[in-house]
Amino acid sequence: MQNILKLDVAGQPRGWISAQEAISAYARGDVVYGVGRPLPPFLGGIQRLTGKRSRIDLQPIIALEGRVRSRFSLPLCNATLFRRDDHRCLYCGHQYGRRELTRDHVLPTSRGGSDRWENVVAACRRCNWQKDNRTPEEAGMPLLAVPFRPNTWEWHFLARERVLADQMDYLSQQFRAQRAWAH
Repeated sequence: MQNILKLDVAGQPRGWISAQEAISAYARGDVVYGVGRPLPPFLGGIQRLTGKRSRIDLQPIIALEGRVRSRFSLPLCNATLFRRDDHRCLYCGHQYGRRELTRDHVLPTSRGGSDRWENVVAACRRCNWQKDNRTPEEAGMPLLAVPFRPNTWEWHFLARERVLADQMDYLSQQFRAQRAWAH
């Protein structure tokens, strides 16, 4: 089932919800507006008195009632990290499957490095083992790209395997820079 991009009333992305959750939001009257071409309709039961079948047309992006929060915490998990780095080891440059990659701390945590977007990269097991408890400079393994913290819009794209065209168009308008994974 398709995921729906959830916005606050100001148009800021606030997460992904299932189609079932979106249907419930429509039924409760919580949807302020929708964006994008409607998805195939969801059909419900037939009303006994009128003989009409209930139908809800979902849009791929919906804004829900509620307060606008100024900050959104961008969780760091391996799935979004590996998508940010294009499933590529940032030391050797080869692309790998998710199971073949690890999270590497550029400045190791044992040496004061933190578990933040700006200090972690995708690394194959071999390169991570070879780098060990050293900085890239100490190991003679320069990074192929600078690790960065995605903005809210980029993170919402990275958080989903499948993003519909309307959702991608909406999110990519606020990407900071042209990225290979944004095409």
